[in-house]
Amino acid sequence: MKKRFIAIVGAIMGLAEVVPGVSGGTIAFVAGIYERLIGSIKNVDKTAIQYLLRGKFHEFSKKIDLSFLILVFAGMAGGLVIGVFGISYLLENHPVAIWSFFFGLILASSVYLGMMIKSWNIKIVIALLLGVAIAYMITIQSPSGGNDALWAYFLSGMIAISAMILPGISGSFILLLLGMYPLVLGQARAFLSEFDGIAMLKIGVFGVGAVLGLAFFSRLLSWLFGRFKYVTYAVLTGFIIGSLNKVWPWKRPVLGQDESGKVIELTGLEFDPEHIKIIREENLSPLHASIEHPHLILAITMFIVGVVLIYMLARVEDQLSITDR
Repeated sequence: MKKRFIAIVGAIMGLAEVVPGVSGGTIAFVAGIYERLIGSIKNVDKTAIQYLLRGKFHEFSKKIDLSFLILVFAGMAGGLVIGVFGISYLLENHPVAIWSFFFGLILASSVYLGMMIKSWNIKIVIALLLGVAIAYMITIQSPSGGNDALWAYFLSGMIAISAMILPGISGSFILLLLGMYPLVLGQARAFLSEFDGIAMLKIGVFGVGAVLGLAFFSRLLSWLFGRFKYVTYAVLTGFIIGSLNKVWPWKRPVLGQDESGKVIELTGLEFDPEHIKIIREENLSPLHASIEHPHLILAITMFIVGVVLIYMLARVEDQLSITDR
């Protein structure tokens, strides 16, 4: 598979992770690198660490597919940087356009993944519906109160990173549900701006939880792909379909969370988006009375752009797969 394509996919994954409710795992799946990514992460095991400590860099690189991981994560880093400025700006100033784009992207992704299931039966259908139900229930949950204990940072790191690599489920949104998003973000800011020792400890514990969660979850997914490939595909496709609720273009905020983690009802209130994080929104029809400018033509255009992007990614991946044979 061409290096440039892998880096571009990584960048799009990074862009997707900036948007609450959108998972980079969805992009990886459509681009055909998901199972390879999971396998590479899974192979960072005791043997790989021994190779590294003994200076056997060639064996270490080959075992974990190091060049592939570097391309993906370098692309993701670039995408995240661009996304923080570009996507954040678009979400604030042109929300209908960017949500329509991601709605089209996610809907097309679910169709593409569904087509990868070669044999449908009642077990596959149940797995699909279960995935839809789980993802949808996650998107409508109210956040719990965060806990500033070290174990909470460790556990939230494990859960958030596991969600991040699942298509259709956003790691940042899971942190919001756990009530840990403002706490983790606050500790990260304290460490980066003030080099606070306690903040460094808490972020370190969060990072350890993330690493262990990634190691465990990548092994679980690899095992599932090996034993129950199409059932796993069906569940992941369901996750993507269920997440569509979160990216509907026309919505209004109903719940927010301030910097202390307190949940506030936002219906009918004006609020400062710099200090209040929106954690729940109500989906509306574009023709709803409270929607002054639905921007339907722009929404349809951006929806089509999202669909076309997925088609192009899948087409390029297919062509590269044929070339590599």
